[in-house]
Formats: sequence, C-alpha cells, structure tokens
Amino acid sequence: MATVLIIGASKGIGLETVNAALAAGYIVRAFARSAANIQIDDVRLTKIPGDALSRADIDKALDGVDAVIQSLGVASLGELAGGSTLFSQSTRILIDAMKATGVARLIAVTGLGAGNSRGRFGFFYDRIMFPLFLARIYADKDVAEGMIANSGLAWTIARPGILTNGPATMHYKVLPNSEDWRYGSISRRDVAEFLVQQISDRRMLGKTPLLIG
Repeated sequence: MATVLIIGASKGIGLETVNAALAAGYIVRAFARSAANIQIDDVRLTKIPGDALSRADIDKALDGVDAVIQSLGVASLGELAGGSTLFSQSTRILIDAMKATGVARLIAVTGLGAGNSRGRFGFFYDRIMFPLFLARIYADKDVAEGMIANSGLAWTIARPGILTNGPATMHYKVLPNSEDWRYGSISRRDVAEFLVQQISDRRMLGKTPLLIG
C-alpha cells in the first residue's frame, strides 16, 4: 500500500485526513509541529514533529513517500488578519523538496475565495468579512495556488466551502467550475474523504475542484 505524507496533520482537515487515510488502508506519515499530540494509535501511522517552513524537516518527511496532502491553517486570528505568508513560503519549500526527492503527487487544500472562486458568498461576506479579515491571507493562498499550478507536479487543489464539524456524508458535490456555485458548506470529514480519494484517482489532476455538501 502507498505511503502518504499529510502536512498539517494535528487538527482540522489534516487530522480528519489522517483518520480517513488509515481507514482506506494507507501507510500514513502525520507531519505537524504538534504531531506528538495526535491521539491516534495505529501501526501504520508515524507521527513526525516538524516545521513546514523547514526544508530539512520536509526533506526528511518525504523520504519514501508516494503522495503528499498539504492541509495547513493559520494558528491565530492575528495571523488571519495580519497577512501571514505561511502558505506561499511553505508551498515553495514543499515543491522544491518534492522535485528533489522525486515525489510527484501533490494534493493541496486552499478554500473557496482563492483564485477564481472569489465573490461567491453573498454581500456580507464578500464586501465586509472578506476585505476586513481574509483578503491578505487569501492573497497568499493565491500565490501558493499559482506555485502549485506551475510546479510541473501531478497536482490537485481542493477548495472546500464553509467548513463544519459534521459527519462524513459521502454525498458532497465536486464542482469543477466556480462560476456555477454560490455559497455552501461541507464537513471536514467529507473534505478528508475527497483528499484521500485523490491519492489514487487521477480524474482531478491539474484541476481546482470546489467542494460543498
């Protein structure tokens, strides 16, 4: 069975993806600063404490990996509003490391509001919430998406809608065209299921699908 590296594995979508990948039979490397705190015990799981901004940490984690799922998030509201460059910096490091180690498959999570999916949430969110709190962080996600799209890797970028803590329904929608959609939510578990499917399913190669419940 293939080995998958999950970056940002200690919480949120990343943690749900660890569970989903193990359930699907994969060998999993869970990479995060707080990886040691992940409360999952499985002989197929290796917890790797590391910094996504450290090339040395990423190089070590990539050894023997078949696919990478990148699911990073900002740590605080201050980072959210202040314009963190976590996404672009970590993506540059990851792409360079993947090319150097020969790992080709990259599945990344950004979000609705990135790239050409902007302006789909309605007046309050698009005209007030986004400019005040999210514009800078999504500008950095745009940069990261551009890096991935031009990387030469076998990539897929998932853009989930408003995230919930609901169950995995397996009835979510995968929309290839952002112009066909306005507003929607999806559980983190459903996003995780989609990400794990992409390890072996190549129909979304080179695409930026939108995910909603």
